[in-house]
Amino acid sequence: MGSNPRTAPATMIVEDWDQLTFRVNREAYRSPELFARERGWVWMHTWLYLGHETEIPNPNDFKVRTLGGRPLIFCRDTAGEVHAFLNSCPHRGTVLCRDNEGSTRLFQCFYHAWTFRNNGEVAAIPDAGAYESSDEFRASMGLRGVPRLEIHEGFVFVSFDPDVPPLLEHLGDAADYLTMIEQQHVGGMTTLPGTQLYSVRGNWKLAVENAMDGYHFAPTHNTFVGYLRESGYAVTDDNQYAYNLGNGHGLLVLTGHGGRISMIWEPRFGEAERVRTDAHRAEMTQRLGEKRAHHVADESHILFVFPNLLLFDIEGLSIRQLEPVAPDQTDVRAWQLVPLAEDPETRALRMKTVVSFVGPGGLATPDDIEAYEAVQRGIQATAGTGIPELDFSDMSRGMADEVKGVQGRSVDEGAMRGFWRHWIDAIGFDDGIEIHGERPASFPVGRDVR
Repeated sequence: MGSNPRTAPATMIVEDWDQLTFRVNREAYRSPELFARERGWVWMHTWLYLGHETEIPNPNDFKVRTLGGRPLIFCRDTAGEVHAFLNSCPHRGTVLCRDNEGSTRLFQCFYHAWTFRNNGEVAAIPDAGAYESSDEFRASMGLRGVPRLEIHEGFVFVSFDPDVPPLLEHLGDAADYLTMIEQQHVGGMTTLPGTQLYSVRGNWKLAVENAMDGYHFAPTHNTFVGYLRESGYAVTDDNQYAYNLGNGHGLLVLTGHGGRISMIWEPRFGEAERVRTDAHRAEMTQRLGEKRAHHVADESHILFVFPNLLLFDIEGLSIRQLEPVAPDQTDVRAWQLVPLAEDPETRALRMKTVVSFVGPGGLATPDDIEAYEAVQRGIQATAGTGIPELDFSDMSRGMADEVKGVQGRSVDEGAMRGFWRHWIDAIGFDDGIEIHGERPASFPVGRDVR
């Protein structure tokens, strides 16, 4: 990483409390050097979302997945324990598992037929007697597991750094929002089979910004807003907030952008769903108490867990995982999380509603993809102009309220600023941020919903 790995090639962030401005250098979205640094500093040294344990519900189930460019096997062994192994044969490095998913007790390398149990142990080495001290050698050649794996409320996280702090320390205030998801239904939640996979011609951080940006909702998604109004739902940005949850995590709390299946009824869901929603809300209040049930049910949440997990708990519940491929390309994997036990009519309505908005072919996601692909294209206009101050993006909206200690609105950019402050620290640039003036003494961080 060079002789001084904690020195930025240029100022990445300018945070000015005298002028109430916050600007980000557009090289952060373009630079191959910064992208490589993110891979080495962020993806290799923090917790990454791997998947939900209900994706592999049975012993011997497996999925293959890539995190930070590293192919992995996400599996449940014969005894039911969850593992994440590098998808690379310890013998000569061949990709070991070449199926995307399935069920098996054994993984066999097609190259030399070395075979491994799904707990990582060596099962067979052809002509093992050809190796001196074969027992010792065999014991050393098991599958390489990721150094750390922890599970919170069914969400499986891994880290390639054995010395990373505990997962709950990393999650901080975000942890309780994952608990809220599990508390939505008495029988718990499960992922549906199938993965939505698509590629975006844009930097991964633009996906984070887009998710944490309530400002764009009305102008970008005006077709959906018009549809809601015509169906009898009043769309509003009032009493909706953005929260910096610390450690780079962010949260939007939305109450006026549409209903939520089994939580908040709206006319387009139909009268039968109104009855089911009322019954479910009564059960939730009894089980969780009025205050907790209110936070779980009456708010739509968009949650970002640094660096690669987005949860859209709005009309339904969609999990998105970000996989940066290049400075200007991001792969997105998405799954639907649903109640384990649910009325078939509600399940059908849930899926129809979810795919109509946050699905890759819905009324929102194509708009969002076009927006941050347009940003990726547009920032080329200010690259290399010889006037560095022109090559910055502005994220100042709402700083005047921060000075007053007022909680930022969902249409402000406070959650984005929290992300960028953590990003500059996570990539190890001590002098990559310029701060002018003094941050407010009552700088709003976190939220108490317990």
